Amino acid sequence: MATFLFDKIIFGPVKSRRLGVSLGINLLPNDCKLCSFNCIYCECGWNPDHSEQKINFHPKDQVKESLFEKLSLMKANNEDLDVITFAGNGEPTLHPEFSEIINYTIEIRNQVFPQARIAVLSNSSMIHKKSVFEALNKVDDNILKLDGGTEETIINLDQPVGKFNLNNTVELLSKFDGNLIIQTLFIRGEYEGKIIDNTTKEEIEAWLTHLQKIQPKEVMIYTISRDTPSDNLEKISMEELQQIAQKVEDAGFKTQISG
Repeated sequence: MATFLFDKIIFGPVKSRRLGVSLGINLLPNDCKLCSFNCIYCECGWNPDHSEQKINFHPKDQVKESLFEKLSLMKANNEDLDVITFAGNGEPTLHPEFSEIINYTIEIRNQVFPQARIAVLSNSSMIHKKSVFEALNKVDDNILKLDGGTEETIINLDQPVGKFNLNNTVELLSKFDGNLIIQTLFIRGEYEGKIIDNTTKEEIEAWLTHLQKIQPKEVMIYTISRDTPSDNLEKISMEELQQIAQKVEDAGFKTQISG
């Protein structure tokens, strides 16, 4: 299926189904996806072969200048803004100067749009890095991925580029002491001959056990809404998402659902 890339550092604002009026920041290259996961449902498509390609991140000064200009223009035009969101063409925390960019974003947000939140959409792969962990702890909406209850399902679904250990990830997520939002995309399908389904009773029960250890302040539950690089994937119905959300709420957590 067709997928797309963000072609600017700053994009939007757009109406996000989960966050409201969102101004996006893409710290990754404009011409390719760059991610530590290669999720079979990613709207940005597959990771390219970077074995012989030098990756050029947007310089932090360029990011700062672009953000300041856009926020100043929005303020002058009396535009609304709910959230500044780090997302884009892959995993934002891969940027080597991620923590410095977060610090600047907080500073300029406080000056120009003090009511706006700052959000980061991350796949949790870099939270072992101290600077990333500390930066994520500073933002208003620290949104971290946990796409299943078992390691096998997460690996099949998210296709980590390097090693992935579910127990280590859950332990690191718990170290935020509740200052995080867990996001989980529910899906069924087939990829490379493997049946993938993170909605089974086994998966949901294991996932809920992880949530009890992590103790997030909120859980975002959603499914695919755009084209995906793999064709054999099934969108989960709103009714089924609501049933999963009810189990999460029964376990004591606030939920947000996006169909």
